[in-house]
Amino acid sequence: MKITTWNVNGIRARLTHVVDFLREHEPDVLCLQETKVVDDLFPLAALEDEGYEVCFDGQKGYNGTAILAAHDLDDVAKGMPDDPPDADKRVLAATVNGFRVLNLYVVNGQEVGSEKYAYKLDWMRRLRTYLDACFSAQDDVVVVGDFNVALEDRDVHDPQWWQGRILCSDEERAAMRNVMAFGLEDSFRQHHEQAGIYTWWHYTGGSALKDDGLRIDYVLSSPSAARKCADVIVHKDERSKKSPSDHVPVTAVYREE
Repeated sequence: MKITTWNVNGIRARLTHVVDFLREHEPDVLCLQETKVVDDLFPLAALEDEGYEVCFDGQKGYNGTAILAAHDLDDVAKGMPDDPPDADKRVLAATVNGFRVLNLYVVNGQEVGSEKYAYKLDWMRRLRTYLDACFSAQDDVVVVGDFNVALEDRDVHDPQWWQGRILCSDEERAAMRNVMAFGLEDSFRQHHEQAGIYTWWHYTGGSALKDDGLRIDYVLSSPSAARKCADVIVHKDERSKKSPSDHVPVTAVYREE
């Protein structure tokens, strides 16, 4: 069972990349963030033609999530229960082959100390409440997505420069750890202890060529799912392709039991 997360930064702009990835890697589940398209314009047919069942929740120009599955998609849930009617499209859940998958595009926060930063921290508190109310850590739960947080200094190319800044502030890291305290393990760190493996790079300044990146895309697993996790793969080669997303896919491989 392969579960992949990928912030595609526009599904229509990156549709060829996504289709190529599906054909090459054949994930059982592909969770997309920042699809940036209203539901009526989502390229559903092109993805169904690849043999995937698809659910999605989008909005014009911003945010948006989708889950593609090579198996049945059951119990689809959009958003968090306490979302207002005009909430950003950032949360999508479904059950696939016995795994409850939660796909997230976490708020960026813009700048430490700003109103958007305070909103991000509150959004993450609400996320923990949602997990407590609607999920069980005793089940096979996998929470994936772009968290817009680099959890540790080893996830940052220049920890000194980034110290206290957005994506790396102590408050954001504490908020993410509070989410993980629900009973989630960073599956990448189960298998890879080394620093210097990133999932996001600026488009500007040759950041990808210099490998000036951050690891902000995660697969988090409940204890039972973590026991089945055999490896986590960061598909860095996607960043070197023509017109790439600024993020690369991350795949967790789970053993069948």
